[in-house]
Amino acid sequence: MGHGDLMSRAEDLADQFLRVSRRYLPHAARLCLVSTFLEDSVRMWFHWSDQSGYINSTWGCGGLLANAFVLINLLGQLGSCVLILSRNFVEPACCALFGIIALQMVAYSMLWDLRFLMRNLALGGGLLLLLAECRQEARSVFAGVPSVAQRRSPKHLLQLGGRVLLILMFMTLLHLELSALSVLKDLVGTALVLLVAVGFKTKLAALTLVAWLLCINVTFNAFWTVPAYTAFHDFLKYDFFQTTSVIGGLLLVVALGPGGVSVDEKKKEW
Repeated sequence: MGHGDLMSRAEDLADQFLRVSRRYLPHAARLCLVSTFLEDSVRMWFHWSDQSGYINSTWGCGGLLANAFVLINLLGQLGSCVLILSRNFVEPACCALFGIIALQMVAYSMLWDLRFLMRNLALGGGLLLLLAECRQEARSVFAGVPSVAQRRSPKHLLQLGGRVLLILMFMTLLHLELSALSVLKDLVGTALVLLVAVGFKTKLAALTLVAWLLCINVTFNAFWTVPAYTAFHDFLKYDFFQTTSVIGGLLLVVALGPGGVSVDEKKKEW
């Protein structure tokens, strides 16, 4: 069986998966995407004093502002997740979550930590895809091939931005070691994320990345195997839910397709 036959077989399997899961996939994608915000809002509630104390000691803003910060994070994240999962006021909810991400990046000094910065930007990419999902497709007055205006519609530009930002998550997973296995994993992972970014064989590449991330998540971020009182447990839990949110973004790529600004869409014209 040649390379072309293997690729065709893999694409057929991906299409079959989409046909079976089409009804449920967007719901699963949204739940995965907001999971890190739900977890963080629960953490804010159960560790209120720790969070407010940290903000107060770091910024010297006083107890009132520190408690207001925790309250805004808790209500903002929880309320936005409920709206997104119920498909009500999705755009304002996404904007609120963008604000929460920006607020936390400043408050917790994540702007100077490249790894955390890239992961939060990847999370923002997932929210862009969520915005694209709720946007109505701009329709051309001409039937047939999509117009340039359609390909550059806000929905398609949001999909492009979301795809590009999502790949930042995988940049944090590269080991850059000289062993044969590490080099192979880095090369395969880089190839897949580039395919998603440019929108070529997008659904197949995104599904492969979903499977890869699921394996990494349950293997290396298994926070349930670490005692809850340790700092390492909290670190793994944070990584687990952030990775789950990026998986949700990739599932949205699978459900929505790459959009008009992609190689896959260009191939239809060729």
